[in-house]
Parts: sequence; C-alpha cells; structure tokens
Amino acid sequence: MKRIAALILLASLSANVLAFEPFVVSDIRIDGLSRISAGTVLNYLPVNRGDRLTNDAAQRAIRALYQTKFFSDVEIDREGDIMVIKVVERPSIAKLTLRGNKDIKEEDLRKGLKEIGLSEGETFDRLSLDRVQQELVRQYYNRGKYNVSVDPHVTQLDRNRVAIDIEIREGKVAKIKEINIVGNKAFTDKEIRKGFESDTSNLLSWYSKDDQYSREKLSGDLEKLQSYYMDRGYADFGVDSTQVAIAPDKRSMYIAASVKEGDIYTISDVHLLGELILPEDALHQLVYVHKGDTFNRKAIEASTNAIKSILASIGYAFAKVTPVPKLDKDKRTVDLTLYIEPGKRVYVRRVIFQGNTRTEDDVMRREMRQLEGSWFSQPAIDRSKIRLQRLGYFKTVNIDKALVPGTEDQVDLTVKVEEQSAGSLMFGVGYSQYSGIILSASVSQNNFMGTGDSFTVGASRSDYSTSINASYFNPYLTDSGVGIGYNAGYTKSNYGDTNSDFVNYESSMKSFSSFLSFPISETDNIRAGLGLSSNKINLSYQYLTVDENGNTVTQTANYSPQVLIDYQNALGHQTIHTWDATLGWNHDTRNGYWAPTRGGLISLSTDIALPGSTVQYVKIMGEANHYWPIGKGFVLYMDGQVGYGKTYGQTFDYDGGTTYTAGEKITFPFWENFYSGGVRDVRGFQDNTLGPRVCVGTVADASGKQVPITPSPNGTCNGSVYSYAQPLGGAFKVLGTAELYLPLPFLKDINTARVSWFVDVGNAYQDYQSFTAKTLRVSTGISLHWQAPIGPLIINFAVPLRTQADDGHYEERIQFTFGSQF
Repeated sequence: MKRIAALILLASLSANVLAFEPFVVSDIRIDGLSRISAGTVLNYLPVNRGDRLTNDAAQRAIRALYQTKFFSDVEIDREGDIMVIKVVERPSIAKLTLRGNKDIKEEDLRKGLKEIGLSEGETFDRLSLDRVQQELVRQYYNRGKYNVSVDPHVTQLDRNRVAIDIEIREGKVAKIKEINIVGNKAFTDKEIRKGFESDTSNLLSWYSKDDQYSREKLSGDLEKLQSYYMDRGYADFGVDSTQVAIAPDKRSMYIAASVKEGDIYTISDVHLLGELILPEDALHQLVYVHKGDTFNRKAIEASTNAIKSILASIGYAFAKVTPVPKLDKDKRTVDLTLYIEPGKRVYVRRVIFQGNTRTEDDVMRREMRQLEGSWFSQPAIDRSKIRLQRLGYFKTVNIDKALVPGTEDQVDLTVKVEEQSAGSLMFGVGYSQYSGIILSASVSQNNFMGTGDSFTVGASRSDYSTSINASYFNPYLTDSGVGIGYNAGYTKSNYGDTNSDFVNYESSMKSFSSFLSFPISETDNIRAGLGLSSNKINLSYQYLTVDENGNTVTQTANYSPQVLIDYQNALGHQTIHTWDATLGWNHDTRNGYWAPTRGGLISLSTDIALPGSTVQYVKIMGEANHYWPIGKGFVLYMDGQVGYGKTYGQTFDYDGGTTYTAGEKITFPFWENFYSGGVRDVRGFQDNTLGPRVCVGTVADASGKQVPITPSPNGTCNGSVYSYAQPLGGAFKVLGTAELYLPLPFLKDINTARVSWFVDVGNAYQDYQSFTAKTLRVSTGISLHWQAPIGPLIINFAVPLRTQADDGHYEERIQFTFGSQF
C-alpha cells in the first residue's frame, strides 16, 4: 500500500513539472501568493538564481514546497530563463470551535489539537483534521465511551480562510455488567478484586464511577491482580488472556480474565552482585527478604528502593538495582539476585528555579539543603522540597534532575513551583456560635514583595470582642536563619454582656512584643521574646439604689461572679501591668503546610510575667502531634496538649470578701485561665464551657453571712442572676485527640478540604491538684475543614460520650465557624 501511494505522489509531482530543457535560472517569479510572502517561499526553495534547473531539481523543489504544508498545489514552468512557480495556498484557520465536550476539558483539547497542527491562525490541512477526528475517538474509547461521535464541519470564508466546527457527542460511558476471573482457586473473587478500581454497579457507583469501563483502569486492575498473587508467594503467576466484550448498544461491558495461579515459592538464597560501593553486610541489612521466606514481590521492590535510596544519598543519582529471580519449579524455590549498577557518582552543577514569578530566587535558595557544587544527595533534595512546601507560598513543588549534556558526573536540578496567593486584602463576614457575627478587615502578606517576610494589619469585631492588631516577621534576619518578629495589638472584650453562658467581665488590653527565632537544626528552632501589656479589668458588681419611696433596692443586672470580685479586691488593682519573657521550642517534621500527611510537631512554650508585673506568674503550654499515612489515602492524626499556670513570689495586699485574705499567696489570675471545649477543642461542647463553673451572686448562710451561691449537681444556680453556672476556666488543662482523615473521592485536593472522624478527650481544672481522670470529657464525630474563599470553614457533628450532670446546658451537636478571626 505504501508503494502504491509513493507511485501516485511521484506521478503527481511529475505532472506539476512541465517538460523543458535544462537551463540556468536568471530570476525566480512566484505566482498565486496572498498571505505568504515571497521571501518565505524562497527560504524553503532549494534553487537559487544562477543554479542550473533540471527536471530532477524541479521535482525536488516541488517536494520541498509541499512539505511546508502551505500549499495545496505547486507547479513549475519556464518563461525564457525565468523560473515560474505557480502555487495555490492552503486556507488559514480563522476560527476553531469545540462543542459538546464535557469529559475532556476544552483547554486540554485545544492543546492536543495545536500539537497536531490544528489551531487558529495555522494553515488548514484536511489530513490533520482526519487525524484529529481519529485521535478524539480513541481518547473517548479509552474513557469507556464507545458510542461517541466526532463530526468536524468546515466552512469556507472570504480571503482564503476557513472556520472549523468540531461537534462532539460523547454519549454515555459503558457500564461494567460482569467481571469474571477464571482459574483462581487459592483466593475467592471477592478477595482478589478488593483493590480493583473497576467493579459492577453498586450503591456507591454514583460517585465512585467504579462501574464505568476504561482501558487504563482495567490495565491497572490486572497489574494489581498480579501483585496480589506475587506478594503472597505465587512467583510464576500469570494472566493467560483477557477478553472485553461490548454489547451491541455499546452501553454494557463484559470482562473476563483467565489466570494461572501456579505454586507458592520460597526464597532459597539472596545474592548481591555488581558494583556494590558499600560493604555487602551493610547492603544486606536493606534487603527485606531472606532465605526461607515466602516469595514476596512487594518486599523485593522495597529492597531495591532502599538500596537505590542509600546510594542516592551519597551521590549515585542514577543507580539501578535489578532483581533477577531464578525459579526452580521442581523445588518451588527462588534464587534471588539483586544486580547493582551504581553508575557515575554525580554532583549538582546548578539549581534552577521555575514558576516563581513573585518569589525571589534567594528566598527559595535559602531553603535548599542540596547545594550547588556538592555531591548529589536525595535526602537533601527531599528535605529541600519539604521546606519549600512548608513556606505556604506554593501549591505544588517538584524537583527534577537531568544530566548536564556532554557529561556523566554532573546534574542540574530544576525546582518547579506553582505559586499561590500569599497575601490578601480582605473584608469579611464570619460566624461562630460562640462569637456570633464576626466583621473583619485585614491586609496580610506572607511573602512581602517576594522577600519571604510576612506582615498583617487587621481589625475585627464580634458580639463580644473588638480587636486591632499588627504583626511583622522576617525569617532571615541573618543568613544563618535567625528571624525577628514584632506584634502590637489592642483588644476590648465583654464576655458576659451578650451571652450569660460565659463568665461576665470586661477587659481592655494593649500590648507590644518582639521576639527572635533561632534555628538549631533542620527540624528544631528556639524562640525568645519580651513583651509589655496593660490590661484593664472591669467587673460588674451587684449594687444598691433607693427607689422613689425611699426604699433600698438591690439591683441585679448583669454582673460578675463573686470569686472574681473578691480576687480583684484582694489584689487591689483594676489595671494589670505586665512585662513578660517568652521562651519556646519547636520540633517540626511535618511534610506540608495546610494538610500534612506525615511527620509531626512537638512544641513547648513558657510565658513568664517577670518581677515588677502586677501579678507574677508562669504559664507553660506543651503540645505533641503526629500524622501517619496508613494506606489507601487514610491518614491517622494524634495530638496531645497540656497547659499549666502558677504564680510565684507574691501575696494579696487586701482582704477579698470571704475568699481571700491579706498576706495569702496570690493565685493564678483568672484572665489568664485555660478553657476547654469548642469547635477546635473538645468538640460536642460549646466553646470554652468545660472546667470549673461558678454561680453569680451570694446568699446568706445559717449565720446570716453572705457567701457565694453553690451550683447544684445539674449545674443550675438557685437564687442567682443566671439560671446556670458560668464557666470560669482554670490553671491546668489537658486535651487529647485521635483523628482519622478519610479519602473521599469527591475531595481530591486535601489542601482545600478534608473530612475526618475524631475522638476528643479533655477538660480544664482549677489547678493541677484538682485534676482527676474520671472528670475528663469524651466526644466523637465527623469534621469538615475547608479552606473556603471567605476564610477557613469548620463544620463538626459531634456526640458527647462521657459527660457530667452539669454539662447538659453546654452540649452542642452541630458546630461551625467560618471567616477569619484575629
């Protein structure tokens, strides 16, 4: 067939060359050009003025012009000694329209069409259009859409142009009606098909699409089938044949696979051959299969990867480890040889950054642990990738290596990133069941002018709080990674004014602090800082007035618990001045910024109100958490937190009612208390409602003396202003969380949204001595975290599992919050 086509082409070319005697070309004239310039044609023409033109040379010229694909017809003639070229230009594509495509995105289609040569502005070639039609049909076949139709329509326009309209009728995906595995005896169909992506229709097929046939899915399933057997000792397992039948209506698929299980093999010996580089004993420790073990392909692959990884860590970037199993079918044993080819030891010549249109190269380079001019190290590259991901500036980070052309021992690294918005100008409205409506405005930039510095200026207002704050952080004050930061803020809060469920007092605090951050290892840093603050505490007292008849009346509007009033009276200060020192340590091995899947964080911080402060105290907070990927997209997360507070070196100056006496040691200040419960704490309970609770007001005891009202066992307060006891918080807190992140098919991007099942345990206590495990609260439920455009959204459905009688008023099944808070 190819020979016939060649003869036809040769005949057509010959027909376009008029017979003439050879002559020397004195000039060249081109007739028929409209869009294409004569200079362009002359660049492709293998004949110049002064050349001798023969019939063979003319045929070569015609072939050269046809190959440009600019022309549908080319003819060569002669007028005297002038070479005359007559051409008919192909039309240009003025407009290209795609209709009906849903399964394949239009930008992907247009990109593929352009590679074939079909795009607006290009020369139209009917053969290209035919190839496009065949390629589109093939792509839809691969997606299981066998009743697809692709109809191209070409419309002639003026000025030798065409408009192409490609109409696609995708049709329905063929559904899998039956999957038959023939020849399996050791395992049932249900066992071996457990990990298949393809399945017959079931209750979850509406979103998993597992009943929709595709060639790629079937190929992957057959590979999983082979792996299933070979990981269980069947070293000579094989798929003998595969048949895929389609119903006449092209809507139903029937799949059958015939397998040969073979026998279970054991390892008779393991050898390491080739250029070992490292001591053989050390390499044998990286081999996970041993003499006498059942054959396991997964363990063999893990062994080869471990050896390649250790070689890559010392510069052998292109090491190969090839497993060569030798089967003895009589003894059913496998003699395994791992053949090692380390290749050349290479060093990194250059590190190139791509995709960072806003972020400066130096900001990225200072996170690189693989240095230019040093030996290639895969662990250093992996660590560099993690550090770049944790900056929060990039959606994706990929690092590729390539040999420098003409060398065998040099590579260039290309760091490809996709930047995401690192700053925002936000005017927002949020809502929290605790805070009510939150109005906020902020200007923030986590990567200011591409320098890696961050700053935030913002303000927010909710039902109980108004705040203004500003912060700045330079993570690289020095080249060694010492960072410096500043924080300033003003917050006014009235906790009991709008919601009697929370302890009633008002605070107005102004603060300023500065800190330094010191890296002490790849995963550890220390933070030290100093700060000043002034906090005015306003308590609402019960008071007496005289009515119009001259009678004394006790006013019982909103006011604070007596224990707070007594504390302030004994302290003798309404405005609290504090200058404090902070010291913290972080050990961070997480592999991501928004949604880690492995690694963890251990942190310990101490805040000390130094001598000279109105109240001197120490506040310690510790946290340890970790992420474990446990397979198939599941991630297990465990977290534990402890908070501890204690005063030192001071006594009360005055008596405070019946609660405190002058000379008594000052207890931990209530405005620094830890709280428990809420949408980000022990879920299933209202924010900050777990822990000690007190009633508002006093009552006369048997001697007639006024004493604070004591809550009843169910948390009610008889004779109080409020019906229920108010949460007060405490100087000691514990929190534990176990969370399982679920791989839901409709949430592919875990950086945007995650769903988890959780169990929370925790509570707050008056002090460490009050802690008892039997009073820990426990809850479980489902949580959704979504990085929405308006800010982070959290929705919890929680069920308290372990409660006390006085918790009923504060239990909360559905909790949510969205928008940013400061």
